[in-house]
Amino acid sequence: MREWWRDAVIYQIYPRSYQDSTGNGVGDLAGITRRLPHIADLGADCIWLSPIFTSPQKDMGYDVSNYIDIDPLFGTLDDFDVMIKRAHALGLKVITDQVLSHTSDQHPWFKESRVSRDNPKSDWYVWADPLPDGSPPTNWHSHFGGPAWEFDPQRGQYYLHNFLGSQPDLNYHNPEVIDAILDTCKFWLDRGLDGFRLDTVNYFFHDQKLRSNPAAQAAPQVMATDLYGMQDNIYNKTRPENIAFLERLRKLTDQYEDIMMVGEVGEMGRRSIEIMGEYTEGTDRLHMAYSFAMLGPDFNAEHFRNCIEGFQVGAPEGHPKWSFSNHDVPRHVTRWLPHAVSEDAIARQACAMLMGFEGTIGIYQGEELGQTETDLVFEELTDPPAIRYWPAVKGRDGCRTPMVWEKDAPNAGFSTGKPWLPVKAPQAAKAVDQQGTGSILAFYKDMIALRKNTQALRLGKTKFHNLPEPILAFTRQHGEQSITCVYNLSKVPAKLAMSGEASIIGHHNADLKKSELTLPANGYVMLSHSAALDLKWVG
Repeated sequence: MREWWRDAVIYQIYPRSYQDSTGNGVGDLAGITRRLPHIADLGADCIWLSPIFTSPQKDMGYDVSNYIDIDPLFGTLDDFDVMIKRAHALGLKVITDQVLSHTSDQHPWFKESRVSRDNPKSDWYVWADPLPDGSPPTNWHSHFGGPAWEFDPQRGQYYLHNFLGSQPDLNYHNPEVIDAILDTCKFWLDRGLDGFRLDTVNYFFHDQKLRSNPAAQAAPQVMATDLYGMQDNIYNKTRPENIAFLERLRKLTDQYEDIMMVGEVGEMGRRSIEIMGEYTEGTDRLHMAYSFAMLGPDFNAEHFRNCIEGFQVGAPEGHPKWSFSNHDVPRHVTRWLPHAVSEDAIARQACAMLMGFEGTIGIYQGEELGQTETDLVFEELTDPPAIRYWPAVKGRDGCRTPMVWEKDAPNAGFSTGKPWLPVKAPQAAKAVDQQGTGSILAFYKDMIALRKNTQALRLGKTKFHNLPEPILAFTRQHGEQSITCVYNLSKVPAKLAMSGEASIIGHHNADLKKSELTLPANGYVMLSHSAALDLKWVG
């Protein structure tokens, strides 16, 4: 029997920004429960909740201080139970973000660990002595600026943090830590959760010898908040020990029915695809993984083909998840707008392209509305790296602003109080109640339904056509059914010569004649055929 997650559409909810039920300006579990019919009606199979666990919220919940309780900001365990029961009644699976590589410095484990070098949890985090000159133990960088080490005068040692200084990294070389983490995961599985999205899944282990990273072999890519690109990060993440931990975690989930784990690979470029392959190989590691490979500015046929073919070659038995947006990157409609004639055009083309990809599909809340990045001023920011490095860095707040439900309601229907991030007019204009016949929302519903009802799009293997830029074309085949998907990734119309008979399915903006296919700027079409279909560039 085919597992539910293999061709699922997973809808990511950023709980702070989905629906506020109390008027305090922050979204919550009761609000999510209220809006679940929207997601079910869209055609999604599963929701992924960004962190909802107890936290001081220094990094919006990615700094957990209690792994087995709900933060009061979002509600209670009872609210969670009601939400998951309602989701299941609507046919939706539920997975949560598990931030297992690090905790908050307010977690009881860390509070005990930092007291002394010989207490029961003294080795639960990554501690190291200063170098003789007092400098940090290695040259590793923090993603949020500065060294990845924070000096703690109480212990007289540094502790490792890959992100904020208030997010100390757990020491996974200590078996007690692994056992404790697995117990927290079991708590949620016993409560009816359908799986996990594993944050920074390749960061669990560090090099025990504390070797410094070498300089990057490729041309360094330097950003104000992230000097990672100036190093080959071979000692601070993606260590070989990671695999054994994933196998332990898989053994736990295999004790339950229909559980799925998807890992976030914190890496860019070709290496990210390789790690996805390693972490999903066989049946004893992750069920699937996704990377930031399609979450960047690259928008060309070669890039998308390399991502998909790279995974096919590197992990023939693995399973990918593809997404264009999430809570950490600018929304793709804005990100790729330089390659489009309009926001509407890129929103539709991106949807048509994503629904053609082999694997599991991820949608970030508001993506189904064609939502754009929100422009914020400094006084409106909440994201730590943006506040620290403004104006060079805009941060992640622009993609995290509240979901918009009713254009003319206060805060577009998100909250009756002042929202934690503002709802601005360009975003409110795309509210759900404005999405009628022919809208982006209607387009998403139709394309998801087409994917679900077309065997080749759900199950078919992918074979690319060798066409020049800006044409991305591939055929998905399952049994006797073949679907060829063709996309013009440019602002200039393109013509292709076609040999073989085919008919158009689903939404499109192409012109098909017997032997000629014309694609407008940001063109897209899906062609159904039984015999082989050959496409050649005309101009």
